[in-house]
Amino acid sequence: MVVIGFDPGSAITGFGVISGRGNRLRHVEHGAIRTSPKQSTAQRLQSLFQDAEKLIARIKPDAVAIERLYFKQNVTTGIQVAQARGVLLLAAANANCVIGEFSPTEMKTAVTGYGRADKEQLQEMVRRLLNLSEIPRPDDAADALALAICQIQFGAVQDRIQSGA
Repeated sequence: MVVIGFDPGSAITGFGVISGRGNRLRHVEHGAIRTSPKQSTAQRLQSLFQDAEKLIARIKPDAVAIERLYFKQNVTTGIQVAQARGVLLLAAANANCVIGEFSPTEMKTAVTGYGRADKEQLQEMVRRLLNLSEIPRPDDAADALALAICQIQFGAVQDRIQSGA
C-alpha cells in the first residue's frame, strides 16, 4: 500500500509518502508544497491544488491521509487551513483515492502510542519507524509522514467501522 499524507496549510503544506502494511513501513519521499505570500488567496489555493494533483498523479497512491481540522485558538488561521484542506480533498477525490482523515490525537496515538505526545516525540518516532538518519524537515513534512503512517496502521480499521463490518 502506498499512502500520501498531507499536513494542510495555505503557505506550507507538508507531504509525506510511505509504502507498507501494518508495521512494515518504507519511506518513499517527503517535502513541502509552498505558495508565495505575493499571491492572492485564490491563487495560493489554485497553486496548492495543481501541485497536489501533480504529486498524486506521479505517485499514484492507494490512499491519501489528511489531517482533520482542529481549531485551537486562531479562527482566521483555521479558515485558511480549512480552505487548503478542501483543495487537497478535492485533488484526492478527483484521482479516486481512498481518503483517510485523522485528528491530531489519532495521528499521535498511531505513531507514538500516546495521543498527547509533543512535536519532538512525534518527529523522533517518525524518524525511527521509517528508519531515517534524521528527523524529516520541514516539520509539516514530518506531520504528513505521521498521517501516512496513521492511514496504514488504522485506515483498514477505520474502513471496517464505517462500512459496519
